[in-house]
Amino acid sequence: MDTIKINKKKTKMVAHAGLFGLETANTCAGFIAAGNRSYWGVECDVRVAKDGLVVIHNDSTEGFAPETVIMSESTVENIQKIALYERHFFHSMEDYGITPRINPPRSDLRIPTLQEYISICKHYDKVCVTELKHAMTPETIADVVAAFREQDYLENVVFISFFWENLVQIRKLLPDCPVQFLTDEKYDFTDEFLDKVAQNGFDLDIHIFTTTRELVERIHARGIALNVWTCDWVEKAENLAAWGVDYITSNILE
Repeated sequence: MDTIKINKKKTKMVAHAGLFGLETANTCAGFIAAGNRSYWGVECDVRVAKDGLVVIHNDSTEGFAPETVIMSESTVENIQKIALYERHFFHSMEDYGITPRINPPRSDLRIPTLQEYISICKHYDKVCVTELKHAMTPETIADVVAAFREQDYLENVVFISFFWENLVQIRKLLPDCPVQFLTDEKYDFTDEFLDKVAQNGFDLDIHIFTTTRELVERIHARGIALNVWTCDWVEKAENLAAWGVDYITSNILE
């Protein structure tokens, strides 16, 4: 199994959750798989454990491992003892004649720390597209920034979040750091909202099913860069590239 190549034109490709089409999401294996390919950026999901920062989509291992452990109630040491299922998925697998599957746990698939994710991206010279997965305190966000500063990699990170205040806090610490406000498929892109995004100097990360050529033009007219998530369909992705979107986040397209 390999990635599916597209005519991306000038659009930068971001590997979603490492490279979820090939490896279990948010694992070192997935980050390395993306690192060995032509992706511009590698996306991950950051959550707070009892004594540190870990990389996982949900707040627990339910559905990802045989046992359920809640991140916020567990130490990093205990979290990293858990072997995750070997899991391959992307939205349009069945369109390509591929059956989604979840295999037994694999001993090398563990929940990484934020530091491990940064180290892998730095090794492969990839931009860290880092999602702050839930509302975080200013102190936690300072810890996130410190993790990048410790590895001298703050010049190679884009922070994204569904939580506006997270991005405000990032900007207080890093005035020039690119940030993207995440929206879902139900979001209403009013002129007032787009003006607010532009006035704050934020960019946008919007759902594939809300994206139209007209919306791309409205966003770009305000000087806002645009990331589209999560697109796993060749025709749709090539349309996005033709419309001039700045980034496409995908599980499988390269």
